[in-house]
Amino acid sequence: MASWKEVEEQAPALAARARRLLDAHKHKTIATLRADGSPRISGIEAQVEEGELVFGSMPGARKGADLLRDPRFALHSAAYDPPEDAPADWAGDAKIAGRAVSTGPLDGPVDGDSFRADVTEVVVTALNAAADRLVVEFWREGVGVRRVERE
Repeated sequence: MASWKEVEEQAPALAARARRLLDAHKHKTIATLRADGSPRISGIEAQVEEGELVFGSMPGARKGADLLRDPRFALHSAAYDPPEDAPADWAGDAKIAGRAVSTGPLDGPVDGDSFRADVTEVVVTALNAAADRLVVEFWREGVGVRRVERE
């Protein structure tokens, strides 16, 4: 699995676009797995610090318990609708998947658990310049960057 810095080294342009989308809004959505295997989505703040994608969970939060039991996650940047009068202006969205690694208690005034991401996939979805096709660019560990256009 890769650190965010390793993703930036292997796929610099894609990582930069994903990072802009992630940094555009404070709040993101994370998907974790409940004990019975069903999905759970939760709001979360995540950021890149010193080459690592990091996030935390408040005491007693189910997402933290989920990640400590089963570290698989998917993170989604804040989503918003493309402008109806200028769909090509839509910046798109970013998704990151991987495994959360516990790094101990949160460092700061708030209690909770701190995690860093071992990244397995980064996806940026946007429209092409003509706004008539969906463009999906993705990086997967061991595969590199691929691009798919869909009508």
